[in-house]
Amino acid sequence: MGGAVLVGLDGTGHSEPAVRWGAEEAAVRNLPLHLLHSWVSQPWSVSSVPESAERRRYGTEALRRAEAIAKEMHPGIPVKAEQVAEKAADALAGRSGESTLLVLGSRGHDSIAGFLMGSVSLCVLGRAECPVITVREQEASVGPGPEIVVGVSGQEGSAGDAVLDYAFTAASAHRACLHAVRARTPSTALDVGTAPTPDETDRTAAERESLSASLAPWREKYPNVQVIEEVLDGGAVPTLLGACSRAGLLVVGRRTQRMPMPLGPSVLAFLHHSCCPVAVVPRK
Repeated sequence: MGGAVLVGLDGTGHSEPAVRWGAEEAAVRNLPLHLLHSWVSQPWSVSSVPESAERRRYGTEALRRAEAIAKEMHPGIPVKAEQVAEKAADALAGRSGESTLLVLGSRGHDSIAGFLMGSVSLCVLGRAECPVITVREQEASVGPGPEIVVGVSGQEGSAGDAVLDYAFTAASAHRACLHAVRARTPSTALDVGTAPTPDETDRTAAERESLSASLAPWREKYPNVQVIEEVLDGGAVPTLLGACSRAGLLVVGRRTQRMPMPLGPSVLAFLHHSCCPVAVVPRK
């Protein structure tokens, strides 16, 4: 059995979808579920209460509710409920190294604020050593459903293997179709209805061959996963957001040790605008 599925929660309503998603991931992957709450990083309505004992009671009740939700969904999964005195971002980032997956709740489309405060989830996303899924509070699903979209950048090898590894593993575990998308920018601007030049046609064919080559080892490793390969013209952000309009999960990579901002603008755009949960996978 691998590392646990770690879920960060603050006890508010937008934590519940993350708990449900985490419980489902733990069940389909045959992994334990680890629920974590920081009593020193509670919502303002609670953290303004000076008595630490009251704040700990709030945390205990939040964990009890979350554990009850997980057990109701999947009675057989092992569940660990942990309340810590560390800051939430530090606790989650620190435990991510021994976790298979980390799930965070999000407050919705009006901002990219994650569970607790926006700075917490953004900090965790930038520091986590394992893939992180963000799940919005209005999310009704408890898994990716029939289709997962993964962005394949053309820089696979040692950098992108982690992204494809996660995407294929998730698709296999959930019996989902994997839609692998590569975005390319045409070398010349073409008018609508104008036939592509021979050079453009050759470039597109080369991109398709490159995409197939990147996916070939993973197709062999996961023969049960149905894969759709697609090269689309356009920037990475609008292309992937369009591709995932009917998907249940978008998988993207992020560079580690990125400074001064740990998350690049593309990742921030996916988190803000994606209509489905987003898995952010660290790649070295």
